[in-house]
Amino acid sequence: MANHSLLRDKNLLITFGITLTVVMGVSSIIPTLPLISRELNAPIATIGLVITAFTLPGIILTPVAGILADRYGRKKVLIPSLLLFALAGGACGFANDLTSLIVLRFFQGIGVAPLGVLYATIIGDLYEGNTRIKAMGYNAGVLSIGTAIYPAIGGFIGEMGWQAPFFLPFATLPMAYIAWRWLELPQPDASQGMGAYFKKAAKALRSRQALGLFSVSFLTFTMLYGPVITFIPILADNRFSATPSLIGALFALTSLGTAIGAARIGVLAERFKPHRLLLAGQIFYLLAMILVPHMTSFWWLLLPVFFFGLAQGLNYPNLMTLLSSLAPLEQRAAIMAVNGMTLRIAQTLAPLAVTSVYAIGGFNAVYAFGGATAVLMFLITAHSIR
Repeated sequence: MANHSLLRDKNLLITFGITLTVVMGVSSIIPTLPLISRELNAPIATIGLVITAFTLPGIILTPVAGILADRYGRKKVLIPSLLLFALAGGACGFANDLTSLIVLRFFQGIGVAPLGVLYATIIGDLYEGNTRIKAMGYNAGVLSIGTAIYPAIGGFIGEMGWQAPFFLPFATLPMAYIAWRWLELPQPDASQGMGAYFKKAAKALRSRQALGLFSVSFLTFTMLYGPVITFIPILADNRFSATPSLIGALFALTSLGTAIGAARIGVLAERFKPHRLLLAGQIFYLLAMILVPHMTSFWWLLLPVFFFGLAQGLNYPNLMTLLSSLAPLEQRAAIMAVNGMTLRIAQTLAPLAVTSVYAIGGFNAVYAFGGATAVLMFLITAHSIR
């Protein structure tokens, strides 16, 4: 499929909308985390719970959603998830204390849990071969646009109050209708028994390639949700007194790096094997983690943040393409669901773990942890993924 016709495919365009919905849940509130901490009298050590409560439901619900999507079809899981995400997420803007905010974030997390599985699964269902990796690359570019736009919007409207970014999920309600009305997908064959389904899925999950990919995914999101999403805003606020809008602009640059890497992924895939591109991305992750704590001004932070975004652009499309190739249509959502559960565990534990690291050794310890994570990713990719 030619690139221009691929970008006119309504199914892919709707999938882009689902991806933007997933990104909204965290990216839009990043710049206001320090403000939430001050306004709700919440210590830095507890503010990570705003993210953890959102990601926690995915640990249990993501594999369940994958099985249901394989057995009954993607849309029957997709539409209720979009609606719950929108309603619970928007309600967070009416919270008046940290406890109620965390409870509502938990329900919003129930809604988002299946979505992260489904957008990659849908692309795997719709496309094959080099077209699939191009579609994954375009989707990574859209994801990067979301991670650029949402922090910028969240930071801007967050100047009016920490609650404002939490009203953004209400915009997902039209997306639910569009997906219900116009998204066209192949229907998995549900005629096989559950025993055969689990046997085939388990075989794919036990392969060396699968275990390596799940490990890299876990470490990627550990780094993203620990040293980057949770602690770069805190570092920028603590050392340089950066406002929410400036923090939003900083994360927009991360997305520019991601967009550059993702935009070239189709061309790069014709010259280099996916695991080589993963390794290149992991080198950029390491550079970013080494540089962050040594930057002497807010503007110098742009350099490591850009490197991190470039790493994401090289890592994410290849990781998702390799994962979606592990199983056929009838088991694909289960594979992506296990990966989704893995990354949800990372998203949930990383803010808490890195907060503990910070309590012991400050910002230098946080980014030493991030650098060690990048090295471990490189070693796993070099020995387990082909």
